[in-house]
Amino acid sequence: MNIEDIIKAKAEFPIYKKAIINLLYSEKWITDKINSELKTYDISIQQFNVLRILKGQNGKPANLSTIQERMVSKMSNTTRLVDKLKKKNLVARVTCPSNRRKVEITITKEGISFLDKVNNVMDSLEKEITVSLSITELEQLNKLLNKLRD
Repeated sequence: MNIEDIIKAKAEFPIYKKAIINLLYSEKWITDKINSELKTYDISIQQFNVLRILKGQNGKPANLSTIQERMVSKMSNTTRLVDKLKKKNLVARVTCPSNRRKVEITITKEGISFLDKVNNVMDSLEKEITVSLSITELEQLNKLLNKLRD
């Protein structure tokens, strides 16, 4: 179904506007599906992203600015996200004794175990979302999205 039909537009949009509306609508559609799945694990997309970033540190601690730089959603309040994950015992937060402004964050064993379980579910969901596209189409889509941001 084309985007004009989905949003019940009276007229067809210029192609550039159609592309932007389609991207925004698709992003929201994907986000809703992911949020729905993650809700069963009592975690947000942003919290999930923080856990993946910390696991990618391979045991090395990260500071708040490192996490913020690597976030998919740059608008996230990283301190608040880390605090929520800490309350769930999924991350540890240690203040550096020599520099109290420096905070080091690591994923806990519970966090790794939790993330491994949720990652399996997310892999299945991501495959389900993209099942209608071939490998070639997915490669082309990624190239076009990269080109759009350049």
